[in-house]
Amino acid sequence: MSAKCYPPENFIGRELSWLEFNQRVIDEAVTPANPVFERMKFLAIAGSNLDEFFMIRVASIWDQIDAGYTGTDAAGMSPQEQIAAITARVRVMMRTMYDVLRKQILPELAETGVRLTDKDHLTEVQAAYLDAYFEANIYPVLTPMAVDATRPFPLIYNRSLNLGLLLESEDDDAPTFATVQVPSGLDRLIRLPSGDDIVFIPLEEAITRDIHKLFVGQRVLCCHAYRITRNADLSIDEDDAVDLLLEIEKQLKQRRWGSAVRLEIDHRADPRLVKVLEDALELEAGDAYPINGPINLDFLTKQIYSLPGFDACKYPPYRPRELVLDDGETLFDRIRRTDVMLYHPYDSFNPIVHFIRLAAHDKQVLAIKQTLYRVSGDSPIVQALMEAADAGKQVTVLLELKARFDEENNIHWGRRLERAGAHVIYGMPKLKTHSKIALVVRKEEDGIRRYLHLGTGNYNDVTAKIYTDHGFLTTDPVLCDDASAFFNMLTGLSHPPKLKKLIFAPNHLRKELLQRIDREAENARAGRKAEILAKMNSLVDEEVIEHLYDASRAGVVIRLMVRGICCLRPGIHDVSDNIQVRSIVGRYLEHSRIFCFYADGRREAYLSSADWMPRNLDRRVELMFPIEKPALRDRLYDLMALQWSDNQKCCELTESGTYERRAPADGEAAINSQETCMAAPSKQSR
Repeated sequence: MSAKCYPPENFIGRELSWLEFNQRVIDEAVTPANPVFERMKFLAIAGSNLDEFFMIRVASIWDQIDAGYTGTDAAGMSPQEQIAAITARVRVMMRTMYDVLRKQILPELAETGVRLTDKDHLTEVQAAYLDAYFEANIYPVLTPMAVDATRPFPLIYNRSLNLGLLLESEDDDAPTFATVQVPSGLDRLIRLPSGDDIVFIPLEEAITRDIHKLFVGQRVLCCHAYRITRNADLSIDEDDAVDLLLEIEKQLKQRRWGSAVRLEIDHRADPRLVKVLEDALELEAGDAYPINGPINLDFLTKQIYSLPGFDACKYPPYRPRELVLDDGETLFDRIRRTDVMLYHPYDSFNPIVHFIRLAAHDKQVLAIKQTLYRVSGDSPIVQALMEAADAGKQVTVLLELKARFDEENNIHWGRRLERAGAHVIYGMPKLKTHSKIALVVRKEEDGIRRYLHLGTGNYNDVTAKIYTDHGFLTTDPVLCDDASAFFNMLTGLSHPPKLKKLIFAPNHLRKELLQRIDREAENARAGRKAEILAKMNSLVDEEVIEHLYDASRAGVVIRLMVRGICCLRPGIHDVSDNIQVRSIVGRYLEHSRIFCFYADGRREAYLSSADWMPRNLDRRVELMFPIEKPALRDRLYDLMALQWSDNQKCCELTESGTYERRAPADGEAAINSQETCMAAPSKQSR
């Protein structure tokens, strides 16, 4: 069957599918088996997810509407229809989140001795303490801003918390609007004297209590917290940018005041106040979301989750398995002897950090070449690269400036690397370099040898503790040859090379992926066993989905583990009967990309940095690489089988586009795949 011939009803809308993923995060906040501090954390994550969703996805749909675009997405929805559906779903979602906060999380936190109070429920001692705290620490920082004929509506920064007021004086015919930004440099929660309990009051409550001190001579008719979300997607014309680094720095400053796409405001707010904000921010009426609770839940993780002494309210601590080397053996010795495959966070990320550090200080290492997409704020890997450059080694780093929301961090590291003497390339024109690859060139007794690391996740020691990802270390000469050619393409002007084992986007990955799907379909039509097992973050690409539908109709058994967005609709008669889709949301963020094809009994397995999305296949530099050693390949197949059997943290996508929680069948043991991986012994042989 030719491409693009399946009707829109065979697809699920991308944005609505993402919202269903965020609902699965919220579901973890109400799962009794999760400790209360972890449930609180899931709720905060869901709120942060929504922020980014509005800043990027919703903002892009509004851009389409403003540009007069009337086309439809794969599911047949116009931009206006998408906005209407998103608004309706998010309203329900946000009500659910705050119901969970008020009715479950906060009462359970109170049972542990942590309470949140407000300005109307203070003891005399607490009130006196708060008055003194306000005068000494809060009042000097506040800047009241009224709006009238001589004072224009002020700039309200993206995601800043503010207080909106209506004021009345004897001389005014109508109320005056004023706003006060809640200082971001102060802790969001103020701890009050409270005996044995820990009692907090939100900063905005403390300001509201004494807001009259900022408007002497005015009567405060109302004062309510609000926050706006702005379009934060950078619009960079790389053709006209003389210096991409300087252009991105300029765009970062403008991110704070992109067009508003959402207003969150206290549900008790005076309708007149809401109208003033909607008009000033040029928002539609549906863009205002009433909030019954503290706006922005980041404080749950930034201040409450980090409280000492509450380990019993969190997941038990977990120590990743370390790679054990033989006596006298170096990491280079181990990689030279046998390929090493690590599964983070169950296997420690330390060997990857050590790999770069060892290369930096080994006198026999001549060069290090590496791509970096997102690194931690105090990255030991970047520090090691700087030390290597300072020691005179040839260090080449492709540092992706366009990594969304990490642009500023990457600019900082890029400049430090340059000062240390490294060669820094700031990405590829019109493409994001999302591949995860590091190549170490070493002079040894028998000649030059290359050591290669390939991965599915970022070189980030912080996220490696909470994201599940695979890393692969090898001296395979063919893969190393491919890696050298790949870096030459990135750093020079050479045409995209013909590689033997590495498969890269945007030049070859789509074609190679579709060929493997189609091969399974051909085998099924010939009466041979055919199977596709794939794990990824998101499945969006229409062409890939249609080839999967073709394969399903041919009889290929297709099992997909898709954590987030899935636009494929399973279970459609004579279209996707043979496709099942499941999703795991648990303690760790499922991030690995694993693609397995039965291949007429050869059982091929690949790891990749790429999801099955247009951006990954067409607009990013990505890598897919084979895991050929039978023992390592079998570990990937075993992992896929384990996750497929999960009946504790796994949901199954239905034909309707909703997800159903899997539960153990009668007599079936409970299986939590993440806990099983945590309990498993190391499989790294000596």
